[in-house]
Amino acid sequence: MVRLLAALMSVLLLAACGSLPRETFTATDLAGEAPQGMNDIRFNASDATAGIKFAEAARTRRAHQKTFDVLAISGGGSNGAYGAGILVGWSKTGERPEFDIVTGVSTGALTAPFAFLGPDWDRRLTEAYTSPAAEKILERRGIDLLFKPGFYDTKALRSLVEKYVDPPLLYAIAMEHARGRRLLIATTNLDTEETVIWDMGAIAARGDAASLKLFQDILVASSSIPGVFPPTLIEVQGKGRALSEMHVDGSVTIPFFVAPESLLLWTAPKVGEARPGHVRVIVNGKVGGAFGFTRGGTLSVVGRSWLTMSKALLRTHLTASAAFARRNGGSLLYAAIPDDAAVDTSGLDFSADNRLTLFELGRRRAEMDVAWTEPTIPEAAPPAVPVVTAPPTGLAASPRAGRR
Repeated sequence: MVRLLAALMSVLLLAACGSLPRETFTATDLAGEAPQGMNDIRFNASDATAGIKFAEAARTRRAHQKTFDVLAISGGGSNGAYGAGILVGWSKTGERPEFDIVTGVSTGALTAPFAFLGPDWDRRLTEAYTSPAAEKILERRGIDLLFKPGFYDTKALRSLVEKYVDPPLLYAIAMEHARGRRLLIATTNLDTEETVIWDMGAIAARGDAASLKLFQDILVASSSIPGVFPPTLIEVQGKGRALSEMHVDGSVTIPFFVAPESLLLWTAPKVGEARPGHVRVIVNGKVGGAFGFTRGGTLSVVGRSWLTMSKALLRTHLTASAAFARRNGGSLLYAAIPDDAAVDTSGLDFSADNRLTLFELGRRRAEMDVAWTEPTIPEAAPPAVPVVTAPPTGLAASPRAGRR
């Protein structure tokens, strides 16, 4: 994480003038309905009505279905190899279920299409996370660093996405989408400061070259750490003119999602509507706090603070998601890298050895059935003891009056 902050500081120092050319627009240009051609393939996470609409088919896709199962995969950079190993090991046990909804953020967005399609795609998933090609993702840029944002280029990342996300994969996803299953990916729209959730199955169902490119663009955008990689510009049609939205890593706004933020406090009606059933979260990182002597330098302090904040947000989101599942009659388990595992979990070590170590750790833990943990949800606080507001007769009203 300190290396990540070092990279970001280098960007600020060396590429302060770098930028992506784009035409200026205002909030008015995006006001009203979703941009043309987008209203059936995406929604803002803060829009509860849209969130329910997009999940509707998955919640009722089987006759008399009472529950819907969710798999959520978090961000974590190179730690995504751990989540890939979890899925492959899970397949080997013969107990990996078919989920109604699969969601992904950042590196989880790259994993999610294969997780969605099931064990038959494990070979491609394994290759994507353990092949030498992934080692080139963090190749430093040359002189163009001064003219474009981001310390690293996305060429290698895009090449990896284009290699494994091809027309046959989109066709397979479209077929599952037609069955009522949903594959959802999150990006962060920097212009609106919103989490945008994309229905990747609906995009795949369009079945043309433009949908393939958009599918790939979304995966690259969701994986593009701001400052480390340049953002992805997604062309949309605003009010009477074309606009380019700036999208970056979904982890900027959300570490993972079981449900959009607008629905985490939602409770299903008691009659006539399916509820969350089995919810599983793959966390591509460590969850618990760990001792680490922090030096007094700026990068050390900022890096340690960023890591602490990220873990706290992750734990909070796990608790909120578990409470959402439990409140609606379901259950949530998560699989994270063990806090005592002696592996590099900075998320930026794409060396073949580190990725293979993480992959094998996840695979072994899944095969041994020791990968999953239930979050601890604090019990509701007992009712407060009534406070005596008037002192007994003969006692002066003082700060201690009424206390026991």
